[in-house]
Amino acid sequence: MPPRARTLLMPLAAATLLVASTIFLFAATGARWRPADTGLPVPAADFSAAVLESAVTDTTAAAKELSFVDENGRPDDPASSSAAAARCDPTHAAVRVFMYDLPPEFHFGILGWSPPTDGAADAAMWPDVGSGAAAPRYPGGLNQQHSVEYWLTLDLLSSSSPPCGAAVRVADSRDADVVFVPFFASLSYNRHSRVVPPEKVSRDKELQEKLVRYLMAQPEWKRSGGADHVIVAHHPNSLLHARSVLFPVVFVLSDFGRYHPRVASLEKDVIAPYKHMAKTFVNDSAGFDDRPTLLYFRGAIFRKEGGNIRQELYYMLKDEKDVYFAFGSVQDHGASKASKGMHASKFCLNIAGDTPSSNRLFDAIVSHCVPVIISDDIELPYEDALDYSKFSIFVRSSDAVKKGYLMRLIRGVSKHQWTMMWRRLKEVDKHFEYQYPSQKDDAVQMIWQALARKVPAIRLKSHRSRRFSRYDRGGK
Repeated sequence: MPPRARTLLMPLAAATLLVASTIFLFAATGARWRPADTGLPVPAADFSAAVLESAVTDTTAAAKELSFVDENGRPDDPASSSAAAARCDPTHAAVRVFMYDLPPEFHFGILGWSPPTDGAADAAMWPDVGSGAAAPRYPGGLNQQHSVEYWLTLDLLSSSSPPCGAAVRVADSRDADVVFVPFFASLSYNRHSRVVPPEKVSRDKELQEKLVRYLMAQPEWKRSGGADHVIVAHHPNSLLHARSVLFPVVFVLSDFGRYHPRVASLEKDVIAPYKHMAKTFVNDSAGFDDRPTLLYFRGAIFRKEGGNIRQELYYMLKDEKDVYFAFGSVQDHGASKASKGMHASKFCLNIAGDTPSSNRLFDAIVSHCVPVIISDDIELPYEDALDYSKFSIFVRSSDAVKKGYLMRLIRGVSKHQWTMMWRRLKEVDKHFEYQYPSQKDDAVQMIWQALARKVPAIRLKSHRSRRFSRYDRGGK
């Protein structure tokens, strides 16, 4: 072979030997090799394929063993194939929820329900709503507008069975994203806030004090300081005595009107809609020309605190053409009359009252009557996911009381513009329906999804709080 040919073949032979050595080393070490573009460190020499396989197996098993409970609060049997086939997978839920087994006096007991008295040691803590039995009924009238905790609790009790929703109840709090406290705070306030002689303290305050003592003793509270706990206090006066102590929790509220900024804020808490009192306008074909009333308001006119604007607007608008502005209450079949009036109106006023919010807004939404919102401090449910400006008109209070301003604004909305908002109302009204069983994207599911969006912030707060926990315990 000529010397020049040997010179050209030597580098080729060396390269071939290098490739062969690399292949041999990869075959010998297995798991140590990695693609250069992953940016991951090479595992240690003792990180064998067997160890890697074992770790993957353990992780998969741990995921499969994620615990959840049946409708009575008892852990499901993971060995039961029939139970496994007919249950919702917590790993697929938007939020995994651990719910405390509080005594009935905190929840359904307020509705008159009590556990079966058959002498069984494991008597159900909860109504057996998953077996087709009817759930205990919530009282009617205005009580219903703040019934949020009732619907969320019912949803959790049946969350392990299809159809699967946004939340699934788990049996082990360590598997949960949030911890739900099933206290019917609004109903407790409505029914038990007055002191009944010879008692010195109201039943509502007594329950709040018992709740605080219970929570402070729980390992879940101690682990997070309450930051991952969820308490519904939708009535503005509910949880009045305990809220300042329980401020680390995520509150589910109607607004922040009667809360100190240190106790509740949009950053930490969730706003939930009222349960509407007006009937949902089903199969609504009543368009612009089919609604004779231009602007509608029926409700209390003379209010205290921030509601003084109602009185001003009443005197400004009561004699306007095509405007209905009148006093109304539940006692005179107000819900029924308001429902009919809203169904026949193009625009519905939602004016601040004693608090920034009221159920009147949600009555208007399900009536497909374009809301005109005059409430500077109002916060709206799931506004991070829903653009209210596409189906509502917002007016600053300072502008609304200017002579002629409001009516010029309303009359200036064209038929086309109104129709676009009307169509959007018919699309979004499902988000404001409370029902059991809950349905996709209804109010119950939307609230769970809103809570799920709080989980990253909850985890950040919890992790930051543990930075120096080792040293606080005297560790090194």
